[in-house]
Amino acid sequence: MEEGRGMPAPGQGEATEAGVRTRILVVDDEEAVRCAVAELLTSLGYAVETAAGGLAALGKLQQPFDLVLLDVTMPDLDGFAVAERIRRRYAMDDLPIIIVTALNDRAARLRAVEVGVNDFVGKPVEPYELRLRMASLLKMKRARDALKQHQAELEETVQARTAALRQALAEVTEAEQKAYQAHVDTIHRLALASEFRDEDTGSHILRISGYCTVLARALGLSDEEVECVRLGSLMHDVGKIGVPDSILLCPHRLTSAQQMVMRQHTIIGARILDGSPSALLQAGAVIALSHHEKWDGSGYPHGLVGADIPLFGRICAVADVFDALTSQRPYKQAFSIEEAVAVLRGGRGQHFDPEVLDAFLAHLDQIVPVLTAHRDAPEPKPLEEVR
Repeated sequence: MEEGRGMPAPGQGEATEAGVRTRILVVDDEEAVRCAVAELLTSLGYAVETAAGGLAALGKLQQPFDLVLLDVTMPDLDGFAVAERIRRRYAMDDLPIIIVTALNDRAARLRAVEVGVNDFVGKPVEPYELRLRMASLLKMKRARDALKQHQAELEETVQARTAALRQALAEVTEAEQKAYQAHVDTIHRLALASEFRDEDTGSHILRISGYCTVLARALGLSDEEVECVRLGSLMHDVGKIGVPDSILLCPHRLTSAQQMVMRQHTIIGARILDGSPSALLQAGAVIALSHHEKWDGSGYPHGLVGADIPLFGRICAVADVFDALTSQRPYKQAFSIEEAVAVLRGGRGQHFDPEVLDAFLAHLDQIVPVLTAHRDAPEPKPLEEVR
């Protein structure tokens, strides 16, 4: 192994993470190479284990490691076979593999990529190059591990809240299944539970329900479907129950990472409401999941296009954007009706189903009274200024 000159000492985050030393497995059948690499990595602060062959390495991988340095030419299993077996257990981000080899031919490198190797270091090992390549892969691994941990914690929170909410809904349904008004009252309270956790007031869900009711009737839906839209739209944001307060209550515009978490409220809401025998809750699940989809396929969570988006979701999409535009937020003033209508028209055929949007605009005389009846924004301009 070549000696590195002037190589700086490792930073705290390179060889340790939250006080835990990063564990490296060094696999090489040559004892001198094995010991030299292990000595180097130990001096950099890593916890090092060694294996003299492929089979021994696979046995040691029953323990957790953060990275594997793997020789190619070994008597029992070569490095390609070992890497291939490792990849059956671990994804590339979960356990990075660096091949340490004197082989420089193109076929060997292509084979290494094929079996899931992350990077290459030539023999004799140059210490500074090895350290840099390891640091890069370990940084990506730590970021991936942190994301997985966050997702696991979020999933635990969602599961706990979903289980509690499902239990509450089951008890209400069983106790008051013959009392329709009591069932409707429960839906109102469920919808309000999500609104009370963020900047919106309860009037927001009432406006959304009102706009959706006008639209459903304008589109010729049956009385039963209109009722499903009216009550199902109350629960369009119920998934916010599963969004962390640090994101839901953030007073500033969300970062890209925060937006990704926030967008999960559509899936969380659908999971909370899905599977109920109630037609109203079934409608709520559809609306919760699809009200942020866009006609041109650029929406979320599934990027549905056109008529693949459920009609109830297309209806709520127009209502939700109109209400967002005409409501005051910490980062913006409320738009006038004229300004909001201009924005809606700009989204025709892109964000919004053209037929649904046209029906909304054709029935503004019924939309504006809903806004004024449940207003928590400045007085809108008269309808005559829109026409």
